[in-house]
Amino acid sequence: MPSASGPVLVVDDDAAVRHSLKFALELEGLDVRLYEDAAHLLGEAAMPVSGCLVVDHVMPGMDGVELVEGLRGRQVALPAILIAARVTEGLRRRAARAGFNLVLEKPLVDGSLLAGIHEALARGRPSAAT
Repeated sequence: MPSASGPVLVVDDDAAVRHSLKFALELEGLDVRLYEDAAHLLGEAAMPVSGCLVVDHVMPGMDGVELVEGLRGRQVALPAILIAARVTEGLRRRAARAGFNLVLEKPLVDGSLLAGIHEALARGRPSAAT
């Protein structure tokens, strides 16, 4: 997927996860930007108008769902994928209300993250979580 579709913004407090995702996604030709927590992403002077968010659920300060709710309140409509160590129906419902396109459980080993990113970049807007 060409980077013209916009960057993939990865927000995860685990440096090893961030950097492994960056490596894997860049191998696929994607433009990847890393953020260690919600505050660092919210501190961006200008959010891209296209791209995709990949957000960890559990982070210090603000969790991933709260981050995307805050971005939606600022009219940031980038498609979003939530990754979590434990996915429950309650989390899926909460993520859907916040506007996540997809909720995935770690470990991310089956290619569903990459497929979800390609779909989100092609679609270019938020929808209900699956």
